[in-house]
Amino acid sequence: SGDTQVVRYAVSGNPNVANAGSATPVLSVAQPFDNHNGGDLHFGPDGYLYISLGDGGSGCDPDDNSQNGASLLGKLLRIDVNSGSPYAIPPSNPYAGPDGIADEIWALGLRNPWRFSFDRLTGDLWIADVGQNAYEEINFVPAGTAGGLNFGWPLTEGMHCYPESATCDQSPYVRPVAEYPRSGGCSVTGGYVYRGSVSPSLQGLYFFGDFCTGRVWSLDRQGDSWRMTEQLQQALQISSFGEDEAGEMYVVGINQGELYRILATPRTGS
Repeated sequence: SGDTQVVRYAVSGNPNVANAGSATPVLSVAQPFDNHNGGDLHFGPDGYLYISLGDGGSGCDPDDNSQNGASLLGKLLRIDVNSGSPYAIPPSNPYAGPDGIADEIWALGLRNPWRFSFDRLTGDLWIADVGQNAYEEINFVPAGTAGGLNFGWPLTEGMHCYPESATCDQSPYVRPVAEYPRSGGCSVTGGYVYRGSVSPSLQGLYFFGDFCTGRVWSLDRQGDSWRMTEQLQQALQISSFGEDEAGEMYVVGINQGELYRILATPRTGS
């Protein structure tokens, strides 16, 4: 029916293949529209399962789901799938308990968090959030940060009030560390921090791309600011990034149905 489903499977006798008959539903979320219906899911350094969900779709979050604590839409969720049936609420979740806010919520105020990841070395969290019509954004959450963060949508888009002509107080919200305007792309796809060994010059860079233009950028901290560098552009509709067990990085071109590995280009001269 178009609902978002989180389902767990057991592995088969082949550790690389799931047992197709072992599906166990974990979480189901009704979707009011046919876009912004999911995002990503990862186990965090704390062993809990994190799940990102868009605001439910249409434009400008018409149902105000992202700021509604009773809705799981427009949120980053955190659940314990090693306890309870089908899951338990981590006791350190910011809204665990009888407060009128869904216990699963770890953070709110997201529009369409299309891919997030944890830095495998530091545990830092990176969230790419697709904008409405003006800005695409990258959010950074240092390891150890407590939950309850609010990323601002639909009151903010990127580093700006939404709409830009509006006046708003941005102090309660997490501001992104990077953004790019719709003139440079149309839909951000989040990636990973490179922690491989094949391309040492890429070590510690966070990579992300744009679905419409095939542009790929890196982000790294320069003192108190962040440096955003365009690394390449290919004729790809970038739907996802990935990393292997060795920390090497890959990108998916959904238009061609192919998987590519990202490598540093040897530099010549001085």
